[in-house]
Amino acid sequence: MNKSSLVGILLGWGIIFGTIRLSTPDILMFWDFPSFLLVIIGPYFAMLMGFSGRDVNLANKQWLSIFKSYHDSDLSYKEEIGRLVHYASVAQKGGPTAIDQIITTLSEDDKFTRFGFELASTGFSAQDIRDLLKEAAYSTYSRQGKPAEILNQIGANGPAFGMAGTLIGLVVMLGNMGADPSAIGSGMAVALITTFYGVLAARLIYLPAGMRLNGRNDDTLFHNLLIAEAVALIADRKQPRFIQEKLNAFVDPSERFSIDDDPQK
Repeated sequence: MNKSSLVGILLGWGIIFGTIRLSTPDILMFWDFPSFLLVIIGPYFAMLMGFSGRDVNLANKQWLSIFKSYHDSDLSYKEEIGRLVHYASVAQKGGPTAIDQIITTLSEDDKFTRFGFELASTGFSAQDIRDLLKEAAYSTYSRQGKPAEILNQIGANGPAFGMAGTLIGLVVMLGNMGADPSAIGSGMAVALITTFYGVLAARLIYLPAGMRLNGRNDDTLFHNLLIAEAVALIADRKQPRFIQEKLNAFVDPSERFSIDDDPQK
């Protein structure tokens, strides 16, 4: 469970409803079903014109995933560098079969690392491995960035659909003004509700979700580039201490690893 996302959405919507409750006891005056449908459903239909149905559906599912923990965002880079330096030590001591031994220790979920060491086991040069892994990392980054792009677009379109709903409400209100002038106030309130929904949907649902997914995608790219450099250096038979310093240059000083502290060395 990603606590920050859960706390953020609860507090964000909580302060909205709290402000409404402090302003008026009639909370239901802020509910209008047609306006809700227009703002929540309308932007999705608009996305179908610019993206495939599969991508839009994936973006909808990815929105729910922001409340789950994410490995690459929660990763300790100190531990990860330690793991990769340990693999370098194994490769240095184990000889030609060491890379195959490392592959057997990797989990099925660690696909990128496994792919890298499989390339190393085939005898590719260090530069070829680095190039192939970087290409794979950026390709993954591009593919995984699409749901975030769609959510950001939905967020950008939410206020526009809210304004469209407001204009619809104004047209209806003005059309009925001659029959019942006393209804102008309530009609204007309903017309403005749609804009209200559009702003809330954008700022408390879709745009934050898009930012979260973008951040996760950045974390995955960084992690994959770290692995790519490590595997290339291991394939090039570099010393574990050199690999340690090279990988430490990627991260914040607080996340740097020291081989002298490694119990597995």
